[in-house]
Amino acid sequence: MTDASVGNSTVSGSETIRRILDECRRIAVVGLSSNPTRPSYRVAACMQGQGYQVIPVNPLELPVLGQPAYPSLAAVPGPIDLVSIFRKSDEAGAVVDAAITVGAKAVWLQEGVVDAAAAQRAQHAGLLVVMDRCWMKEHRKRAGLKRER
Repeated sequence: MTDASVGNSTVSGSETIRRILDECRRIAVVGLSSNPTRPSYRVAACMQGQGYQVIPVNPLELPVLGQPAYPSLAAVPGPIDLVSIFRKSDEAGAVVDAAITVGAKAVWLQEGVVDAAAAQRAQHAGLLVVMDRCWMKEHRKRAGLKRER
């Protein structure tokens, strides 16, 4: 996906990605699965290994990656820097709205997750927004890391 303008700033722009990777350390991962074959698990495990605090948000899970799972963003104690969304595109808008409500600084709609209207709402609320990109791939690209096999 190419960078897309929404409002007065850029969704998925390199500066937005840099700021999120540098400034957002406490990450709520919505849709995080305990199944190691699922992309949400692989991405969250990698990012946890890079020093990010991963908070599982999935009402169907117990602890994931050694962290308690919460049924919703509203149930997560304390501030949330970034909400990483591993849900279908038609479910992303509700998650973005919840991220705005809890005062997250940013939302990251993972690869294949696209909701331009939700991205625009997030930007209008002052959140940084990345859409249709992989958090782990962008981190690796920025850090100069090679892809794991």
